[in-house]
Amino acid sequence: MLKIAHSSIYAHPLPEGHRFPMLKYELIPEQLLYEGSITESHLFAPEKCAAQDILLTHDEAYFQRLLAQQLTASEQRVIGFPQSEQLTNRELVITQGTIDCALFALEHGCALNVAGGTHHAFADRGEGFCLLNDMAVAANYMLHRNLAKKILIIDLDVHQGNGTAKLMENTAEVFTFSVHGKNNYPFRKETSDLDIGLEDGAAGPEYLEMLETTLPGLVDKVQPDFVFYLSGVDVLATDKLGKFKLSLEDCKLRDKFVLDLVHKHKIPVTVALGGGYSPDIKDIVEAHCNTFRLALDLFD
Repeated sequence: MLKIAHSSIYAHPLPEGHRFPMLKYELIPEQLLYEGSITESHLFAPEKCAAQDILLTHDEAYFQRLLAQQLTASEQRVIGFPQSEQLTNRELVITQGTIDCALFALEHGCALNVAGGTHHAFADRGEGFCLLNDMAVAANYMLHRNLAKKILIIDLDVHQGNGTAKLMENTAEVFTFSVHGKNNYPFRKETSDLDIGLEDGAAGPEYLEMLETTLPGLVDKVQPDFVFYLSGVDVLATDKLGKFKLSLEDCKLRDKFVLDLVHKHKIPVTVALGGGYSPDIKDIVEAHCNTFRLALDLFD
């Protein structure tokens, strides 16, 4: 059975002005349960990630300051959230969720984290709503335990996975692939193993053609035995931060292409949701739910 990581702490309430991005973490599993796409047996609640696993990726000094709520005001501004014990615990649970999903994917072919995709976190700092880099932590976890030999991270969030690129720049066993807005955040890009920066206004046909002409050859070249897929829906035309012009159907076709490809090659895949900032929460939830529905059709 396909497994989905979800915890009530994912929707941890934040001060006024920060709550909207968190709503989807409650609404996505509720919608999937309501429509009958999943049952409660699909869902599991992760625990907090162990320090020893975090420290395979993140600097100990930064991690200890995170736990002790000792980030400076400047660091909190760069992250975009005020620090709190609840927020730190939330990030630890999300990170463990991605690790657990990787283990379930080895068994079932695919697993999804309702949260995750915190790709702006660096070894020694957080950025862009990200405190810890869940996919980098999970990738290092798997390599450290010899559960994978070659990992491909497919990052299709509209924002470049700068933290992931930097964290993995000297790890030959992990290939980072990012498709993002050329002129979008982060304005200082890091160097992934393969970056494709698209211009503002990139629409569905252009985007999907790029993916179809790039990803199959990349999979053949890299020969991964595990894939992490960051399926951000901030590529939607409705997204207030995205600057792309993909429709809901385009976004669904993107996810279908990626999931069909890894399924065809029998490569286990863990999916994390990444960003989504459309003003109407229904657009965000529907786009993310499509990702789950497609995975359920293929792997459940």
